This record gives sequence, structure tokens and C-alpha cells, in this order.
Amino acid sequence: MEITCAEALVRCLEMEGVEIVFGYPGGAILPVYDALINSKIKHILTRHEQGAAHGASGYARTTGKVGVCMATSGPGATNLVTGLANAYMDSIPMVAITGQVPTFQVGTDAFQEVDITGITIPVTKHNYLVKDPKMLPKIMKQAFHIARTGRPGPVLIDLPKDVASALINFNYPADVELMGYKPTVKGHVAQINQAAKMIMQAERPVIYAGGGVVNANASEELLWLAETIDAPVVSTLMALGAFPGDHRLFLGMLGLHGIKAANLAVTECDLLITLGARFDDRVTGRIGGFAPNAKVIHVDVDPAEISKNVLSHLPIVGDTKKVLEALLVRIDKKQNVAWNTQVAAWKEEFGPRYMAQGDHLKPQHIIEEIHRHTAGKAIIATDVGQHQMWVAQHYPFTGPRDLVTSGGLGCMGFGLPSAIGAQIGRPDETVVLVTGDGSFQMTLNELSTAAEQGLPLKIFVLNNQRLGMVRQLQEFYCNKRYTAVDFSFVPDFASLAKIYGFKGLTVRTEAELQSALTEAFGEKGPVLVDCSIDPDENVLPMVMAGKAICDAVDIE
Repeated sequence: MEITCAEALVRCLEMEGVEIVFGYPGGAILPVYDALINSKIKHILTRHEQGAAHGASGYARTTGKVGVCMATSGPGATNLVTGLANAYMDSIPMVAITGQVPTFQVGTDAFQEVDITGITIPVTKHNYLVKDPKMLPKIMKQAFHIARTGRPGPVLIDLPKDVASALINFNYPADVELMGYKPTVKGHVAQINQAAKMIMQAERPVIYAGGGVVNANASEELLWLAETIDAPVVSTLMALGAFPGDHRLFLGMLGLHGIKAANLAVTECDLLITLGARFDDRVTGRIGGFAPNAKVIHVDVDPAEISKNVLSHLPIVGDTKKVLEALLVRIDKKQNVAWNTQVAAWKEEFGPRYMAQGDHLKPQHIIEEIHRHTAGKAIIATDVGQHQMWVAQHYPFTGPRDLVTSGGLGCMGFGLPSAIGAQIGRPDETVVLVTGDGSFQMTLNELSTAAEQGLPLKIFVLNNQRLGMVRQLQEFYCNKRYTAVDFSFVPDFASLAKIYGFKGLTVRTEAELQSALTEAFGEKGPVLVDCSIDPDENVLPMVMAGKAICDAVDIE
């Protein structure tokens, strides 16, 4: 029996186990939306296509599944681009499906036509323009395979309207064969053997965990490695939660706004065991001052990352989980008493801290209180800016996939739609969005989506009536010449939230904070808490441009 290509696409989604699709319809993708009516797949109608991409990203980050989003041609497709770039830089598995004008109009500047495959080449792992209807099932199979294997990432499928309406005999391939795409999963045995020798000989080892540990589901292996070799662990932003934040060996996030103890340990170590991390500039600071005394073991599934920024003395290309499994049987239990005594002293003196005095509520204190009220058992989504760094510094994550944040792209407006995706992906868990007044205003229209879906989100707006991180940068780099960072008008977020069916609370004092926290986490429905904080509060430590990570500006 013949079915339309659009119906075949929906069947492909079903056969890939897709249960949720985030999207926004339009003319060119109408055949696909019409086919969705007969499917059990749940469609989440966001209020903007960017919200659909970020929602799919939040869903993927918290579940480990491939997130799926859809949009129509032209502006619908281009509105997905920021979300695709965000997923690409953070290695998030996604499949985006866009409608396109009919094939005979492609290249004619037709109404709502853009070359979305050309536009998204730099921000997708791969993309397709479907020209032959019979190829669609094969393309769908390939797209999901590419998105979830190797180093995960987004894949885009552009479907012209006439192709979507064409009839085909549906047959979904059982296997995928892609010439030139065979990710290396198992690490080279000789390299792993050498790594074991280097680890056993090291006197001051440090484990540097990146987001690849989360993607590979390698948290247990990471814990075993750290405890077996008695090595302190530092984390990138994307890896927070991959190692228990309350563990004695955990030093916190390293880098530009990293915990000073973590940065000192990396600076003084003699062996840096790097797992699924890419030595981003926000981590390394001045390259010459990054782990200057250390040999570097670098485990990564993407060979392009090896020695790209920092020279690897021992590269191991492979899946982090599989490499660690092979490594753990080759090492013996050891202790590094002198080294860990020194590290513990740094942790005691230079752990997460802040100046507690002042007339305003301290944002760091708010984060700590959210952790206390949730007992650390919550999914935390953030936007981008100062509040993001305060969360990274002061919320000790204890499980992987419990932090949803934009790392590589640093995308303001990511928070609310990604929190929606997280809550839909893990409906029985508490999802908390920590955002800033600047970021929140970029996508607050998605409050309507949250309300429509009946999601019990808890939203905390750290409101300084500023673009806080930009203001901080102007303080340090522009001699306090502030421009375009003050909001002369900020809405009453609590009142605004009530319009969308949220309970809205306003907090200015410690007493109000405690009352609001109790009320928010005791409420079954959605709550927004507008927290007034000091507009001049800075995120510290901070590594200045051109400095090594051990030379951070810190709290005096």
C-alpha cells in the first residue's frame, strides 16, 4: 500500500521511538502536520520556532534521547538556526525537520524560500535536502543514526512540499550503511596500556571531566576511576553532575569563572586525565599557563578535538565509557596522600565563597537555598549570564543530566524553552529554571507553552535590572564606562506570570525569600519568583583575558 512521503516521515519517527515533537506549523510543512494527526506522537506547539529547537534540546539533554523539532520553510526554518547552533556546540543529539517550497521552485526566490541546508552547514553535524521521495526512509534512518552516534549533534532534514505529498511504498531500513562515517568507539589497546602506566606513575594526577562523560553515560566509570587512583576531579560547565558535587575528591568547575581550588590543582598537577572535553578557551585561559607541568592524556570520541587547542601527550580516540571500562581493569588502587592533602587545603581555603554582607539579597545565597529546599534532587535549567555562573559555582549537582544550560554558544533565551523540554522529558521530577531578567525577556512568550502543557515549573528570576555579565565586563575592560546595559523599564514579572496562570511572588528580603521558597516548592502548579538582587554584584573568581587560570581576580 502506498502512503505519502509525509506519512512515511511520521512512521519513521514512530519506528525511532520518538514520543515528543516540538514545533510550529506553516504552509510548506502542512503535509507533515496533517500526517501527525493519525499518530500517537505528542506535538508541543511552542510560541516561536527557536522555542521548539531549545525545547527539543532540553528534552535531549535530560533524557539522553534524540530531540525532534519541526518548522516550516523560510522564517520558520531560519528561526531554528540559533537552537541548532546551540545543540551543535554542546554536542546534543537532535533531528530538525523543515518544510521547503516545492522542488520546481527551489532556487527561484519563491515566497518563504531560504536555502536552509546551505545556511545550516556550519551548525549541523549533517543535513539533507530530500529530492527523491523514495529516499526519505533511508535519510531518516541515517539522520537519527548520525545524531546519536559518535560525537552527538543536530541533523536537519529539509522536505519540499511536493516531495512530502508524493506517494511511496514504505519500507524502513533495518540497518545503516554510511561510507566514510564510522566513529571509533573502542580505544587503541596500546594507548590504553600506556595511559594505565602514566596514571600509576603520576604523583599529582587530576581528572578533567567534560560533557562527553555525560553523553557517554560514563559517570559510574568516572567515579570508579577517581576513587581507584585517588585523584581530584574538576569539571567543565557541561559536565557538572557527571561526578557527585558533594564528593571529597570533587573541586568544582574550572576555568574563567571556575573555583580557585580547581584552577590551582590543574595548574600544579603532573598528569591531566582529560575525558570528553575540548579544552575550550573558557576553560584554559592563556594556553601557556594551562597545566604547564602536566602530561596530558586526552580521551575523546571526536578525533578532531585531539591536540586542537592543547597538545595531547597521549591521545585515545574512543567512547569515554568504553575507554574507561578498558582502563579500569589495567590499573591498581593507589593513594596520593601528599597531593590530596595539598588539594584539600586549597579546597578548604579557595572553595565556593562570596561576600555575605550587603543590603541586597545575595544571588549565591538564593542558589544555595534552592539547593537546600530541593535537597539537591531537581533538574536545574539556566539561561546565560551571571546567574548561570552562580549556579555552576554554588549548586552542587550530584547526578548527570540534571543541569540544562547553554555552554558553547552561550545563548540567552535558552532557559525557559529548555526547561519546558526538560519537564516534558522527565515529568515526575522537579524542574527549576534560574534565569536573569535580561535572558528571561527574550523568550518569556513560552510561558504560554508551559501553561498550555500544565507544567509545574519553578522559575526564579534573579532580577538586577541589568545585563549583568555585560555590565561586569564593562567594569573590568571598559574602565566602568557603562553603555546599553541598564533596563530603564523592567516588567513586574510576578504580575506577568499570573496572567499566564503561574503563581507569582516577589522577593526583596531574606524573610520573603524563605517564605517564597517554602510556597514555591510546596505548590503543585507553576510558580515564578522574582528576586531583586544587587545590580552591581559580580561573578568571582574571574580570569582576565590573556591571563592564566591560576591568576584570577578573586574575592578579597
